Amino acid sequence: MRQCALSWPANALHALLSPLPHESPQTLETQGKPPFVQGLQLGHRKRLLELLRLVPGTGETRMTGDEPTEQIETLILNGAFEPDQVAVDVAGGEAVARCQKDPGKETENEDTTAIIPYGPGAAVLVVADGAGGLPAGKRASLTAVTTLATALQTAMDKTMLLRTAILNGIEAANDAVLALANGSATTMTVITIEGLVARSYQIGDSEALVVGQRGLIKLQTTAHSPTGFAVEAGFLDERDALHHEDRHLVSNFLGTSDMRIDVGAGVELRPRDTVLVASDGLTDNIHLDEIVECIRTGGLAESVAELLTLANRRMAGPSGGQPSKPDDLSLILFRKPGSARIIRESKHSAGTQGPVRVPS
Repeated sequence: MRQCALSWPANALHALLSPLPHESPQTLETQGKPPFVQGLQLGHRKRLLELLRLVPGTGETRMTGDEPTEQIETLILNGAFEPDQVAVDVAGGEAVARCQKDPGKETENEDTTAIIPYGPGAAVLVVADGAGGLPAGKRASLTAVTTLATALQTAMDKTMLLRTAILNGIEAANDAVLALANGSATTMTVITIEGLVARSYQIGDSEALVVGQRGLIKLQTTAHSPTGFAVEAGFLDERDALHHEDRHLVSNFLGTSDMRIDVGAGVELRPRDTVLVASDGLTDNIHLDEIVECIRTGGLAESVAELLTLANRRMAGPSGGQPSKPDDLSLILFRKPGSARIIRESKHSAGTQGPVRVPS
């Protein structure tokens, strides 16, 4: 395993993203490009950035192999060419994340996904989808997520309120994507978990849900798109929207000067409620009622596998009038167990002692 600590994650990632996927170090040298960044060999980055971890208390970024790393502060799933999937205990519950490219394309996955703990009892779940019709979609989504993660690390060290930290971090992420100056853009959907409260922050058409064990939808974000707003207003049926000719259009991105953040109300989580954050690779291929039925009960890893199987099958081609939109796909599922309850809020949200789990 080769490991290298980088003191400036965003700058290092920008440097690492410049080589083409299959350029070897020798090819880079013949092109006059440095094959090393702070001792980390470039070229063959097909697996290089697929799992990026921020180590707590150091402010450094570490690229690791497959072996487990203890006390991980942040998990960023890149899934550029091969799928990434992780399961982690965080914020008093379990989270499972998956990031994969469209199975039918040869170019890299433009989605980026992150699980970011924010002190004891709190976590931030992030899905960003680089705009496919614009250049450098992957660079935009990875830059945005990395910038947000770095901003949250700084804010946590200052014990900043999580809502303030998220808004500041998203603004910093927008500035970072704009600073790329290459016309790229990305969506970003964030769910924060603070004790027993979930809250959404939405930019674009990646979506979030909170679903009860019996299938009650407690939170559903609105996609920032013509079809998303039409469904919200009651002008378009959800099932019809999946077949609409304008389904691919998005009206809000990071990487634009008029970016806007849609902040949701806090939703109280009950034991075994399931939180979902997903890119449109999932929601454009699976109907809402199918998603709800899949995630409301059962193990999270099993639910992820079931969703992926159905989405991949539909992406392969239309059949029986079902939706079919080949796309990169990212999702995060989170659930608190029924055997524990939170009796104190996070110190970062209320200035009190961190959460304590007490058997019911």
